[in-house]
Amino acid sequence: MSILAVLEQRGGALHRMSLETLAAAQQIGRETNQPVHAALLGHGLDAVAAEVAANQLAGVYRVEHELLREYTADATCVALAQVIAKASATLVLFPHTYQVRDYAPKLATALGRVLLSDAVGHHSESGRVTFTRQLFQGKLNADFSFAGEPPFLASLQAGAYRGDARESGTAPVELFEPAIDAAQVRVKPGELFRESARAVDLTAADIIVSVGRGIKEPENLPLIEKLAQALGAEMAASRPICDNGWMPMERQVGSSGQTVAPKMYVAVGISGAIQHLVGMKGSKTVVAINKDPEAPIFEVADYGIVGDLFQVVPALIEALEKVK
Repeated sequence: MSILAVLEQRGGALHRMSLETLAAAQQIGRETNQPVHAALLGHGLDAVAAEVAANQLAGVYRVEHELLREYTADATCVALAQVIAKASATLVLFPHTYQVRDYAPKLATALGRVLLSDAVGHHSESGRVTFTRQLFQGKLNADFSFAGEPPFLASLQAGAYRGDARESGTAPVELFEPAIDAAQVRVKPGELFRESARAVDLTAADIIVSVGRGIKEPENLPLIEKLAQALGAEMAASRPICDNGWMPMERQVGSSGQTVAPKMYVAVGISGAIQHLVGMKGSKTVVAINKDPEAPIFEVADYGIVGDLFQVVPALIEALEKVK
């Protein structure tokens, strides 16, 4: 009985969301008193397996096979079914990446199990884990628990857990060579999926200053840019700002934009519609500036400033420049 975190790597580099999945697995393992294993699939994984082994885990499965050198859903599912059995896993966690969305439903079907996808959180009670998913573009939260026999499969939304919350340690690495027949791989590897190029990757930013419709006019954006510069932050925006063409779509945060989890998120003139909140809920510290004391953004803010942003932001910039 154990928890298995299936991690994604490409070219020997861990996907950022794999670290979040690892942190989630450790947390659930502590709450349910179950050992946690991690699994890496591919070929020539010594270095990346050593990186994963520097976390508090019961063990790391280095799953290698020539047919795993290039990704296919067929080979991945055959290999994972064997790893899950070897680990006696009761709960299998995945990062909700494009690759996982490709193979996880197939794996669940092969195992005769249900896949709970895109979970945003969980809670545990008496050893039973209940996951939370969002419905209707984040307007509702719903709790789901598994029935029947394990293994149970769940994928986790980007930003739902903080990768830097992982516990470090030293774990043994075990080479596992699954039995995969070439006849089981019915497709040929194609060109890897690539997201459209972005001028900025907000998911890598430590500090983000995000602006909403409270800015009133695009001519006022330089004020927020100056605050971002003073903080050494990246600029972002809510959907109305991007829909109006005031800022590029690649800087939109929310259910239809990027999901971010910076160390600090400064929301300026953002009311806090649920579609925006789902995109920044993983932020470690949230600072909100809004003249409406009833704005929903204050419900998730660690620090709130009720006031006119055109008075508050210049004062903040002045204070920051004095500190520098």
